[in-house]
Parts: sequence; C-alpha cells; structure tokens
Amino acid sequence: MDVYDITIVGAGPVGLFGAFYAGMREAKTKLIDSLPQLGGQLSTLYPEKYIYDIPGFPAIKAADLVDNLEKQLTTFNHTYCLEEEVLDIKKVDDIIEIHTTKTVHYSKAVILSLGNGSFQPRKLALDEAESFENRGLDYYVNDLMKYVGKKVAIAGGGDSAIDWALMLEPIAKEVYLIHRRPEFRGHEHSVKKLMNSSVTILTPYVIESLQDEANRLSGLTLKKVRTDEEISLSVDTLIVNYGFSSSLDHLKSWGLDATRNAIFVSSDMSTSIPGVYATGDICQYDGKVRLIATGFGEAPTAVNNALHYINPKNRTQPMHSTSLFGDRH
Repeated sequence: MDVYDITIVGAGPVGLFGAFYAGMREAKTKLIDSLPQLGGQLSTLYPEKYIYDIPGFPAIKAADLVDNLEKQLTTFNHTYCLEEEVLDIKKVDDIIEIHTTKTVHYSKAVILSLGNGSFQPRKLALDEAESFENRGLDYYVNDLMKYVGKKVAIAGGGDSAIDWALMLEPIAKEVYLIHRRPEFRGHEHSVKKLMNSSVTILTPYVIESLQDEANRLSGLTLKKVRTDEEISLSVDTLIVNYGFSSSLDHLKSWGLDATRNAIFVSSDMSTSIPGVYATGDICQYDGKVRLIATGFGEAPTAVNNALHYINPKNRTQPMHSTSLFGDRH
C-alpha cells in the first residue's frame, strides 16, 4: 500500500499551487482530477480569457496562468492521476482512502480543491438550439482567432460575457452583447470599459429564435422584454454565456459538513473529517470572497495544518521561501 502525505483532489489553479507548496514542505504529494489535463475550468472552459485579479499580473490569459503553475510544479516529482473521478472518501484508522473510478488511493491527509465540481454550461432554452452547436453556437471560447472578421453576438450579463465582448472587440467585425436586463452584473470597471467600447449593447432583450442558412447559424430574432417588439440580427456566431451548473451532491455522502455547493471549514481550512481540508471555491467560511487569489492564500494554510495534523512536531508556520530555495531560480 503506497501511502502519500498529502493528496490533493482537484487540479485547478488552487490545487496546483497547493501541490507546489506541499512540495516546498517536502511532502510526498499526489494530485487527482477528473479532467484529462491540469488547470481545471481555466484550461477547459476559459483558456483564452484574460484574468485581471492575479497579484503581480495586470492581465494574464487563463492558459498562461496554468502554464506558469505547471512550470512551477516541475520543481518537484509529484504524482498525477488524471481522468479519475473521486467517488468516496473514507477514514480508516490513520489513513484516508480515496475511492475513484479507477482505483483506491491512500493518504495521511487530503485537500479538496474541487472548485465548482463537475460542470456543464447552462444552455440556450430554445428547441432548435442543440442543432446549432458547432454550427455557429458556442458555449465557451477555446480559440479567439476563429472569430476574426466575424459578426459575433454574445448572450449574458456577467463578468465572463463582458470580458469576451471586450476581448473580441478588436478582432471581430462586429460585436453585440445581448442581456435580458438593463443592468450588467460585472465588475464596475469592466462595465465602464464596455460602455466606452464599440460593442453594440442590446438590452433588455432575450433570444427568441435562431436562423439557419447553408447549414450554419446566420441570424437571431430578439424580443424586447415585456413588449411585443422584435428585431432581427445578422450574425456569424452566437456565444452563450449564462454560466455553468455544477454537481456536488456527493459531498454530504462523504460525511462532510456541507451544502450542495460548498464545504464548511475552520480557519485552518479543516473540514468536519479529521485530516481532510478544503481550499478554493469549494470551501466556505464567514467573510469568504471567491477569487483565485483567495484560494492561493488558503492553499499554504491547508498544507501547513495538514502536515501538523500528520505530525504535531511539524510547524504550522514554516520558513520563508527564500530560505527554502536559497539562490535557486
């Protein structure tokens, strides 16, 4: 039985940084993720999207952030188990068993960095919508260059929809942003940039139907909310960004004190199961702010306290990185 010091479930940005920090503490570390690549939602859903709230980076593409985190991890020889979904976690004496779709892993401590769980886009609620997928209807953007010179409509009112509109503005022929409310839910700074951009804002409208020409999306019919007014819009592509639904119903079955979408933790990131910790969007405590930067701060707290749990002689306050690494860079 190969027992690890720390097993991190979830290889998104917070899980990756947690693994790096565990390496700094010389912990034997394993990463498990259900996706085929590292990076979580950033790699799968938003690789081309810019992130603006990472300390030290005025703006960084999601894919570049993941690349940097992966490069940072190469300092250590960790074990990666991808395309494995965790089905159950059981504490047996001093060992935690992690049951996945492929095998059983054994660890002295576990850190859950599950983000928002397994995710699916909230789709456009039109009967014909599914038939337009991959024919002009997209739910996320993997390659900005496919929209060069195109007429692009984006449906949504949150930060992601606004960010896509602003990123596509300089490369697309025309950009339309469709939202069912007059107000947008994005950060004030992003909304201000949107209002000063050349993006055509269509509010309050909902998408009533999709038009087909030559077996591709060719246009939209929009209906103004609470009226019978309709307008037609000629487009090459529609990007729907209504957010994503996730499933975390299994958390309580693992014996965790949790809601349907969050695990309650103490200030040391510990959960209701001894030896199991949680970081990132999945964990909840009073005053929690869901940012990647917040998760980056939670990761060392979880690692240090997990190592102290494993061996009370381990300090929860380690040396600074400059002492650990010396002149290495």
